Amino acid sequence: MSTEIKTYYPYINGRAWQSEGQPVREVKNPYTGQLMAKAHLATAADIEQALASAQAAQVAWGKTLASEREAILLKAADIVERRRMEIAQVLIEEGGNVFGKAMFECDYMISTFRIAAGQARDVRGETMPADAPNRISMTLRQPLGVVVGIGPFNAPLLLNGKKLAPALAAGNSFILKPSPYTPIAALLFAEILEEAGLPPGVLNVIPTTDEAVGETLFSDPRVKLITFTGSAKVGRILSELAGRYQKRIVLELGGKSPIVVLADADLDYAVRSAAFGIFFNQGQVCMANSRIIVEAPIYDAFCKALVEKVRQVPFGDPALPTTAVGPLIDPRQAEFIRGHIDDAVSKGAQLLTGGQVHGGVFEPSVLAGVEPGMEVYNEESFGPLAAVYKANDYEHAVTLANDTSYGLSSGIVTNDLQKAFDFALRIEAGSVHINDNAFDDDPNAPFGGFKNSGYGKENGRYSVADMTELKWVTVQLGERQLPF
Repeated sequence: MSTEIKTYYPYINGRAWQSEGQPVREVKNPYTGQLMAKAHLATAADIEQALASAQAAQVAWGKTLASEREAILLKAADIVERRRMEIAQVLIEEGGNVFGKAMFECDYMISTFRIAAGQARDVRGETMPADAPNRISMTLRQPLGVVVGIGPFNAPLLLNGKKLAPALAAGNSFILKPSPYTPIAALLFAEILEEAGLPPGVLNVIPTTDEAVGETLFSDPRVKLITFTGSAKVGRILSELAGRYQKRIVLELGGKSPIVVLADADLDYAVRSAAFGIFFNQGQVCMANSRIIVEAPIYDAFCKALVEKVRQVPFGDPALPTTAVGPLIDPRQAEFIRGHIDDAVSKGAQLLTGGQVHGGVFEPSVLAGVEPGMEVYNEESFGPLAAVYKANDYEHAVTLANDTSYGLSSGIVTNDLQKAFDFALRIEAGSVHINDNAFDDDPNAPFGGFKNSGYGKENGRYSVADMTELKWVTVQLGERQLPF
């Protein structure tokens, strides 16, 4: 790890933006606790500069040829590919990402930029039959204008990039407000896209406090859409602001995503799949399968095998290529997870393994016998805690899977194709993965949830649809016949 303490500033109108009164946030490595950087945060005046720059730059950017936007996004992908080891190191040091997860984010971002480049040429309308003679009826898609993205800490490259890349492809300018935990990863986008040739002002990155950004951005008429990834609690606040100011919004919120394991499943594969689906990125993933629902005939065998598997999961230093579970982003989260364990055990659950904290790392842990009335039954632990539920049969498993206010992702492991597709139709979730866990996200597939997991879809053309205006246009050939 580098010992140099770097200083970062908001990126506004094509440059590092320094101004009076910018508060400074210390960015610390969540594993070592070592200070790695100081990030100056945007003030209210800085945010106004970002808005003005984004609006002014969008006018010209929205008129660029699709081929020009395509070329810039393709170059950005090449830059990420060239710098992937350096970028991965930032994700490891700033966010506590394990090496494999950091590399996954880089690869995902390369694909995201390339898919967005293709979308630049695929922003299209359609023609349709007209209800009048000699008329051509069609639709056009045009950029919205200024789009704002508010991103989380847990996948700062992936989750911020999947917002900004399609926005740029569609001809919008973009303001990125990253998590206070991961400002450096967000500012990498400024470096990458500046090198790729993006004009000044089209992208602005404003690390700041939530208090400084909320109502300002929602109330400003220059902002046409806000896309947010984060907790359901904050999502409700932003929904209220969006309603008050009649602002378009896309929300990708939390989850209590199930993986259902039926009695006919291959036990070894089901255990490995469930373990990966909850312990990837320390369980700090909205689509982690935090509810493992196992059919009764194999429940005991599954729990025993899962414990054996989890005790073999290497945890500790995220910089080591062999580490699977690294530190939590904030040590206070360990107290929250421990509270879930203590509450569940006091109500009859069994802690089969784990539960200890090693510095910033929470051991991979397994709770069995989780039932309604326990806090962990309904709440996201957002950590490396697997909760196992017993289902009497398939119908009971479906009931348990839907017994949540969330509906982001899901998985089912079975060799019964009839039940697999029945589950896919009946599960109340935005994603269903058959013979897989709940953790999956392809950069060209629609991603988004039901119920309290948000609304709207992200990725590729699905994002472009939200980030453009659909306009109806008619052409009258000759004179229209009028009644008077």
